[in-house]
Formats: sequence, structure tokens, C-alpha cells
Amino acid sequence: MADEAIIKIPSGEVLEEDDEAPGPTISLPDSGDVGEGGKLSMIVQLVKKCLGRLSLPASLLEPLPNLEYWHYLDRPDLFAAINDSSDPFERILAVVRFIFTKDLKFVHGKVCKPYNSVLGEHFRGHWDVPPVSYSSDPTQPPILRVHTTVPPPPASQGSETVSVKSNRSGKSSKSTRSGLSLTSTSKGKTSPTLSTAPTSLVGDAGLSKLSLSPLNGSGRNEDKDKDKDKDHIRVVYVTEQVSHHPPVSAYYASCPSRGVEMAGIDQISAKVSGTTVRVAPGSFNKGIYINLTSGPGLGEKYHITHPVANVNGILRGSFYITVGDSTIVTCVGAKGVSYRAVIEYKEESWLGRAHFLVEGVIHTYDERSTEHEEWTKVKHVPTARVVAVFDGCWRNHIRWRRTAASPPGPSTSTSAASSPSTPSFSVPSLSETEYATLVDLSTLFVVPKKVRPLERQLPNESRKLWDAVTTRLLAKEYGEATKAKLAIEQKQRDEAGERKRKGAQFIPQYFEQDISSGIPVLTAAGRKAVEEELKECSDTWPSSS
Repeated sequence: MADEAIIKIPSGEVLEEDDEAPGPTISLPDSGDVGEGGKLSMIVQLVKKCLGRLSLPASLLEPLPNLEYWHYLDRPDLFAAINDSSDPFERILAVVRFIFTKDLKFVHGKVCKPYNSVLGEHFRGHWDVPPVSYSSDPTQPPILRVHTTVPPPPASQGSETVSVKSNRSGKSSKSTRSGLSLTSTSKGKTSPTLSTAPTSLVGDAGLSKLSLSPLNGSGRNEDKDKDKDKDHIRVVYVTEQVSHHPPVSAYYASCPSRGVEMAGIDQISAKVSGTTVRVAPGSFNKGIYINLTSGPGLGEKYHITHPVANVNGILRGSFYITVGDSTIVTCVGAKGVSYRAVIEYKEESWLGRAHFLVEGVIHTYDERSTEHEEWTKVKHVPTARVVAVFDGCWRNHIRWRRTAASPPGPSTSTSAASSPSTPSFSVPSLSETEYATLVDLSTLFVVPKKVRPLERQLPNESRKLWDAVTTRLLAKEYGEATKAKLAIEQKQRDEAGERKRKGAQFIPQYFEQDISSGIPVLTAAGRKAVEEELKECSDTWPSSS
């Protein structure tokens, strides 16, 4: 234990023994505001020295619930855009783009320790975002219209964009516009939606600074524009802590208007070794599952595996994340060619600065075969299978290009005589040496979510549950915040003891109890919560990241 300890990340606390086991919890005194440089280093030292159960002082916490922090929807507009294209290759390309943007908080923000979730805690919220637009050049990335620093094209160019109006029909309506607009019918030049967010997503008191409202050229708040609902789509999210030992949560997200839904299990394990915290998926965490429930990709299912991450800079008190290993994206249920992507994060050198490099390929595969399961690195994929390649920095700019064996467009069909293992491809629209931007992360920021006011939340909803701790942390009353935190933890232990005495078992409210497949299933209460979130009128609610 002196050399290596197991901890719980992202919440950061020690992976405790059973709370129901005999013996008191070790409660550490609160030393006040130790600053960002001391928080994680103090946690690591405590982990290495303490053998018992540990309750961290509140001053080491960020005033943010764990369930709210983790949701993979930092860019809900790109999540909703996965099913926009009628070209299956462009759909998996959209999935890859979503992967690079789903955790923007780690690109622009700091390593943060939210509250540990308690059993039965749940969180729900939603995003109202304008759908992305598209350039007339299909090789270019989508045009994002909120929380981006990308300026519009010059008015003199009269650029043509395509705004996808009805995902269910698979059709697009074209409009010629000068610059970017938040409504498809607006004319003339509009100012870009500039995010003035600082590098850190969390302010001095731990509150997000990305609760920004986009302003149009006249300075009006466009979130309150009367025409907002005509050109906005809603993405909803529900999550619940379904196990405490080990800590496991289930989540579900959906954008019904675009026929896209996502589900999965969050559980991670981590080891402190030397000056690095290595984080990997837990046994219940089998990845992210995306289903296309309508529209051009109806029936397609995408499985996205998680890579391995490292929290570095502990000794210096300047924490940053590096990523290693690979993310594999597998599409099943495609009506034509089956695609798969390998995203390989390059290992960082022990010497010098981190470069955050990544490379990857999109390739075809035969769903009836298993040979592709061995292709976990770029070099493993046969060249004849590769239809596109990409590389760059996952904290900045990533580019892509087609290869000689490029996929067919939406109007091109493969030969009926061709087997899935020998697909027929059309002429590529990009040459083998011509690159295009896949995504420029330096221009994107986290899109704030909408959450119901505290007075409308249930006692076990994250913000309501932790409100006493949050309020005192923001007031820098660290001793009182620690007392409130300990009271929540003690209540959880009391409830666990009562269940044990009665021989009762905890039953999740929003998700079915069996999560062994890695794909959680909503209960009737879960489906009701989703429907309620879809119907919420949130125009007057404040946004938060």
C-alpha cells in the first residue's frame, strides 16, 4: 500500500471498504482553502498513508456533483448531428468527431474533484441548441453556432450552407446566407458567437464560468429570442448512482428529434503509481452505446470503447491529463458497408512536454467475421481496408483525409454481387494527399446545460442533495461544509445498515437492476423522467456547465 494505492477517480476519494463493515470512518480535519496546487497532492498522500476508511474534508472538493460532472455531452450539438447524413461513412465520421468533443472540459479545464455520489442519487438536465449547419463542401466540418470562437465567412463571399431541418426524412433544406445565423430564416451578417471563457472551466469558487448566453449583433440574448424554439433541438440526460460498492452509475441521453440516443455505465478504477494516477474503465464499464432510432441511419448501433487516461503533474501541483491506448468505434446494423474506427492515442515521452498526439483510421470490416477484433492499433488494420485516416492533437486541431479506397457516397450503391469483405468503392472526393479539418477543438467551448430549479427537484437529485455543502463551500465556510458532507455520508451508512437489518436490497429508480451487459435499460420511472425533461419549459432557467 505504501507504493501503490487504489483510488476512485473522477471523484478522487479512496476506494473504500464496505461502509457497512464495522469500524469508524476516519474523518480528516479541514485545513481550509489549500488552493488548487495542494488538493490532489494532499489526496494522493492521504491515499498512500491511510489504510482505513477515509472521509475527505470539504475544502478538497469542487462544489459540483459527480453525476452532473460526467455526461459526455460537452457538445450536444455534435451528438445530435451524428444522424444528419444519409451517407454511412459520414455518420461514422460524425461519431469520431463527437468522441473528440464529448469531454471538452479536459481540453480547456482543470482536473477537478466533484462530490462522491451516494447510492440512489440521480441527476437530470437538458440542452437546447441550434442544429449544426453544413458547408456545400462535404469534406468540411459542420458549422457550429454556439460557444465557438470561429468567425462567420466574410459577407462578400455569400457562402452557401446547408441546414438539416428534418432528420427523420433524411432531407436537407439549403439556404444561402452571409455568415452564421442562429435561425435559418435570418438574413445578413451576424456576429460570431464568441466565448469569453477562460482556460479554466471552474472559477475561484468552483463555479463554472461557461454559463454564457450567445449574443447576436444587436446585443440581445438569443436564448430568449422568441424564435428560438423554431431552430433549436433538445438533448436530454438522466443518470443515477446504481451501486456504491463498487461505485457505479448508469446514464441515458437522447435527442428524439434527430433519432439519436446514448446509454452506458460509468465505473472507473485507478492506481496511484509514483507521481501519476492511471485511470481505466471498471469491469461494468463496457463503453458508450449510441443507437440511431430513426432517420437515415435507422437501425445502426455504435459501440465506443474508453481509452486509458493518466493524471500527471502531482508533484508540481499543476495537473493535466494525458490519454493512452485506443478507442474503438464499431458500427453494427448498417444496411450497406460496415465501418469501424481505431483512434490511437500516442504514449507520451517521459522527457519533455506532453504533445497529446492522436492518429486513427476508419476502415471497413465484415460483421460476420471476428478478425477485426484483433485490430486495436492503426498498424493492425490492413491497408486495403482503410478508407480514411486522421491525425493531430486531441487538445487542438485534428485533420483527416480519404484514402484510395474511399467509401461510396449516399447515392452510390455497392454491387449486389460484392460480399461485405470486398466492398466496391467510388472515386474519393479528397486526394490521398489532401487533408481537411475534422475538428478544431481550440475554437470550441462547453455548452451550458439547463437544470430545474432546486425547489422543483427531488431530495435525491444531485444539486438538491448536495446544496448544503455547495452553499457553504461557495461561502468558504469549509468547516461547516465538511459537517454537511459528513451528515450526507452518515445518512447513507444508516440507510445501508437499515437495509441490511431488514434483508432488503437497493433497487434503482430510473434504471433496471441488471447492468451486466453494459447497456442500462430505463424503468418506467426513467422513461417518465426523460419525457418530463423533453417537455420542460426552461427559457427562464439559468444555464450552467
